[in-house]
Amino acid sequence: MKVTVDELVCEANAVCMGLAPEVFELDDDDRLHILLPEPPHELRDRVRHAVRSCPKAALTLEE
Repeated sequence: MKVTVDELVCEANAVCMGLAPEVFELDDDDRLHILLPEPPHELRDRVRHAVRSCPKAALTLEE
C-alpha cells in the first residue's frame, strides 16, 4: 500500500490527520505531509478510512 497527496487539490482540512495522525501531518504553512507513505499493516484500515474521508479527494491509495 502507498498513499500520496495531490498538493494542488488538498485544502488542509486535516480530516486525514485526525483519523491517522501517525501517517498524516499538516505543517505551519498548511501543507500536508505523508509521514509514512507505505503505512504498516496495522494502520492500513485507518489510512483507507482517511483517504475515503478526504473532503477534496486529494489522497490517492495504491494497493
